[in-house]
Amino acid sequence: MEIDTVEDVTCLDPELLQLPEVSPFALKTSQLVEDLFSQWLSLPETGHLVKSLIDDAKAGSAVNACANFSNANAVGSNSLPSMFSSVSAPPLSPRSSSGSPRSSKQKSCPSALSSPLKLVSEPMQEVIPQFYFQNGLPPTKELKEQYLSKINHIFDNPLNGLKINEFKTVTKEVCKLPSFLSSVLFRKIDIDCVGLVTRDAFIKYWVDGSMLTMDIATQIFEILKRPGCRHLTQVDFKPVVRELLATHPGLKFLRNTPEFQDRYAETVIYRIFYNMNRSGNGHLTLRELKRGELISAMQHVDEEEDINKVLRYFSYEHFYVIYCKFWELDTDHDFFIDRENLIKYGNHSLTYRIVDRIFSQAPRKFTSEVEGKMGYEDFVYFMLSEEDKSSDPSLEYWFKCIDLDGNGVLTPNEMQFFYEEQLHRMECLALEPVLFEDILCQIIDMIAPEREDCITLRDLKGSKLSGNVFNILFNLHKFMSFETRDPFLIRQEREDPTLTEWDRFAHREYIRLSMEEDVEDASNGSADVWDESLEAPF
Repeated sequence: MEIDTVEDVTCLDPELLQLPEVSPFALKTSQLVEDLFSQWLSLPETGHLVKSLIDDAKAGSAVNACANFSNANAVGSNSLPSMFSSVSAPPLSPRSSSGSPRSSKQKSCPSALSSPLKLVSEPMQEVIPQFYFQNGLPPTKELKEQYLSKINHIFDNPLNGLKINEFKTVTKEVCKLPSFLSSVLFRKIDIDCVGLVTRDAFIKYWVDGSMLTMDIATQIFEILKRPGCRHLTQVDFKPVVRELLATHPGLKFLRNTPEFQDRYAETVIYRIFYNMNRSGNGHLTLRELKRGELISAMQHVDEEEDINKVLRYFSYEHFYVIYCKFWELDTDHDFFIDRENLIKYGNHSLTYRIVDRIFSQAPRKFTSEVEGKMGYEDFVYFMLSEEDKSSDPSLEYWFKCIDLDGNGVLTPNEMQFFYEEQLHRMECLALEPVLFEDILCQIIDMIAPEREDCITLRDLKGSKLSGNVFNILFNLHKFMSFETRDPFLIRQEREDPTLTEWDRFAHREYIRLSMEEDVEDASNGSADVWDESLEAPF
């Protein structure tokens, strides 16, 4: 007779079967399980169990396989085959009346529902408090009341609001932002352009809109960006710089020359994106804004009356140097520079090959949209890269120039291609030529790349002498200066190591340009010579 096996075999007490210690995998794969099942089927009690289950099924009564099996198991517990008693295994610990923990875990019969371990029908749900807030932690009750008190005091007037020329107090004292963001913040709240920001409108935007708890970088990012955008563009910074020009005492002398105000604003914005927009796509993200120094520079320029002491981005002297250099090269003053103009930069310090690479737009696509012409923005990027080759944007700029095949590494053949013109220029100037083999060894020693057969951008960024590599390859004047090691420049660097190469160059060049302008004024019979370097010679 073919007997159906009972699926719920978990009711079998395994402690009654003194099996040898074997792994679960061995129980599944060995012959032991089949032998055990055959032995179980041969027991008389098993036959009685199966017969009672069949009778119950025919009578239509509920079948309790576990109860019947436990009864049969209790009767036949002493009838286990001898094959299990002969196994040499350690004795089992005595079982208490309540059952061992091991058997309690493995039994899943309905009788176990009365166990104290299953009194709880549903698991307890622990409520985890919110720990992440996209716009920062909500303000505490005390902080909110403190801000509301300030707001009520400032907005306490018959109009219950402030006009744009009165809003700077709110920007400085309540929002703790630079004052030249006042107009942008005002227009951000005054969406209907009524010319008035009420108390309720400000509370809705600043307090209820979670601006209060954001960090200052996120606050400025949210204020400047347009609705629906996730980045800042150059256009977003124009109203900020315009207000700076209109309110900062260090830029007061420019108020009667609007054309130079525009050039200054453009230069500041170009410098911001040159240093901070590392992707070079013109979209400044919040992450890039937080990683840069713009926020600290904004706070500095808002507190400092001398604009030239803010070397990051806002210095008028730096703008003056950049614009004058561009104006000198742009001989026809069409506001564009071609190859022949740029080759004159730095008293013909650059090679033709590197100038050709710049105009092939290898390091950066021109924004001039005129074939074979470089615009003012393109020149700003070039000049900042040329005069400070220690910065990461500069290293990336020149790396793309030297990387002829664009495979991300500089090979000896690529470096030799640019150095050949340097070698020819040294011969024409009756200078002692230095063979490329010796130069290559010097470059490898300076950079110490991971591989000696090529140099990666990562290798260049990890060395403080990377800028000298590019000077060796395409700037003869700076190459010679590096070889002679001017003691005066070395002493300057040691006296103030916080200044960058660009800061030192801009300072020296501004003094030279100012002296030339003074001499020109004197030769023209002008009696008014500016005494302060702050004044512009425009």
